[in-house]
Amino acid sequence: MLRLKVIVPVFLLLSVLFWGCPNSKPVEPYQPTPYTIDIPKGFPTRLNIPKDNPMTVEGVELGRYLFYDGRLSGRTQPDSLMSCSTCHVQSSSFEAGINNPRFPGGIVKGLNGVATHHVMLPMINLVWNFSGYGWNGYIWPENPNPNLRNIEDMVYAAVTAKNEIDGDTTRIKNLFQSIKGYPELFGRAFGSDKVTFKNIEKAIAQFVRTLISANSKFDKYLRGEEQLNQSELHGYVLFTTEQGADCFHCHGGAGNPLFTTHLFYNNGKDTVFTDPMDRYAITGKERDIGAYKATTLRNIEFQAPYMHDGRFKTLEEVIDFYSEGLHNSPYVNPLMHHVADGGVHLTPTEKTDLINFIKTLRDDSFLTNPAFSKPDKFPDDYK
Repeated sequence: MLRLKVIVPVFLLLSVLFWGCPNSKPVEPYQPTPYTIDIPKGFPTRLNIPKDNPMTVEGVELGRYLFYDGRLSGRTQPDSLMSCSTCHVQSSSFEAGINNPRFPGGIVKGLNGVATHHVMLPMINLVWNFSGYGWNGYIWPENPNPNLRNIEDMVYAAVTAKNEIDGDTTRIKNLFQSIKGYPELFGRAFGSDKVTFKNIEKAIAQFVRTLISANSKFDKYLRGEEQLNQSELHGYVLFTTEQGADCFHCHGGAGNPLFTTHLFYNNGKDTVFTDPMDRYAITGKERDIGAYKATTLRNIEFQAPYMHDGRFKTLEEVIDFYSEGLHNSPYVNPLMHHVADGGVHLTPTEKTDLINFIKTLRDDSFLTNPAFSKPDKFPDDYK
């Protein structure tokens, strides 16, 4: 007993001396690697990156895995797998694509077999979008619902929607917690290997913010690297003049390299408005009846079908609509200067030139960038 009484205090003394030693190394705080977005020349310098989700190399890496992992549905059965990439296909500018074998005509259906209310919107340059997501902008920064304000919340909406991924957040986070390699990836990205759905949202949002298109033929023309041919140049003039095709008010031009204002317009498609999910459903303002987001025209040739309801299948049909098919109503946006005449009335040659210019916005490097593609290997060799 005497021996025991002596040993214990000595052990405690040695412990105190060891841990109190000035040469002992403090535990390094967790530090992920910052990810810097290289802003292309002429693009806006203001980026929509929430303060609580700074971009990191580890977060983007994790987000890419999750974006392409079919188990994001919270299921592992082959017929129940669905991920962001199921509908957002890189080769179709992160839309479904009109020739998608799973979604004929580009009309997307969720795991419950029900079509989404609107057709797809592309995932291009969303890091510069501050005005809301979705055709009606139901996710926007000032939304009184704190769960519907940014790209992170788009992830939540898509994963839980019955006519999309139809997932249960608890089941999903528990599944990824159990998959070898994922807890370590979450630890590297967020400092904890505990998988949370909030961090799933954050990681996928970080990856989506890297999807930047800025290397089209038109971009190279502005940089002095390529020339536009005569038809493309004439199309550009038509695009940027009110006396021509009058496109630039909603879709920008050289002064707006995003080729969208990210705003919402009634563009004269209809005279009767029955869609319960137009912009009016969000704002309650009469001027927003029948209004929808002006989509980016970058890679637009891969984004068919067109308009919120996919009514047009080709660019030619879209140009014909703006040329001769506009419908006047009390709610048409004032920027639709030619609506009283039914359209801008382009000649066949002008239509061809306009389409040729629009096709200069095709960015093949975006459509094939390996950093945006499905990973060759997943943490647990999931295929």
